[in-house]
Amino acid sequence: MGIVKISDLMHENLRVAGNALSRSINAQAEHWMRIGMLAELHPALDHREICQVLIRAEQAGGFDLATISASLSSLAAPALSTPSAASATSAPSPRTARKAGAPA
Repeated sequence: MGIVKISDLMHENLRVAGNALSRSINAQAEHWMRIGMLAELHPALDHREICQVLIRAEQAGGFDLATISASLSSLAAPALSTPSAASATSAPSPRTARKAGAPA
């Protein structure tokens, strides 16, 4: 464990969010760091998907990169099993449409 220096404003933001969500300041900081790390490592995931990955990792014994990789594989597996059926029966999400350059 180490000490991380943060600004007074970030400390206040952590305090407020932690109180609202019944977390300590340290637990709130760790939560935001996990979300941010996963968002940077896997930019295609949205917040909901990141939360699902974190829940699966916790159920599998805790947060580590090996557990996260396994969770991401199982999250992507249904989409990989029938790509033509999925694309033929559903419209692209607004997020996919924006990435493709279509109007939102």
